[in-house]
Amino acid sequence: METVAALARRMVEKAGVPLEIHTTLNRREALPGADFVTTQLRVGRLEARIRDERIPLSHGILGQETNGAGGLFKGLRTIPVIIDICRDIQELCPDAWLINFTNPVGMVLEAVNQHTDFDRIIGLCNLPYGMKKAVAEKLGRPMDEVSVTMGGLNHMVFATKVEADGKDVTQSLLTEWGNQSVMNITGISWNPDFVQALGALPCSYLRYYFIIFECISAVLFFSHADNSCLY
Repeated sequence: METVAALARRMVEKAGVPLEIHTTLNRREALPGADFVTTQLRVGRLEARIRDERIPLSHGILGQETNGAGGLFKGLRTIPVIIDICRDIQELCPDAWLINFTNPVGMVLEAVNQHTDFDRIIGLCNLPYGMKKAVAEKLGRPMDEVSVTMGGLNHMVFATKVEADGKDVTQSLLTEWGNQSVMNITGISWNPDFVQALGALPCSYLRYYFIIFECISAVLFFSHADNSCLY
């Protein structure tokens, strides 16, 4: 906490803005009077993330903190904590908005929406920003000269339209995206034909699902004789 606070104070000083940094380990002491609350936490710390990734790998499937088995592990630990924070906000600063940057963002938001009456919450993910940056690099243009339309949920999003100079350049990017290496999955690129068929640019996290889909497709076939499905 003190390390982060010291960094924040140096940033405030350099920016020259009238902002004070206060620290406390008591959440209920910090919340009264708040207009915005942000959450970015890891229940179980990095040791838990190691287990989230290695346990699925030991069973032959990918482990990852936002999706799949690893994401479910993290969600089961994290959702109760976030819901407790929501209850404290309702009691101590009921007009505040909660900006959640804690993974798995999609599961956390779904749980809060379905199992509490707390509705002043926004899920934050930097993935759309990262995709726009990657698209701009592919086009060789500054980010502010590129417009990207996104669709989907946290960690499962697509860029459905890309514009530069007012022109739709999505189609030209589909082939380029197919040759792009996938973040966090070393040495694996998208299948260009698959991306063309999608007609949209998938985010890197979707590769976890599509790898599973491709593995299933590789062992699934239909008998010509009776149209039965064989595994």
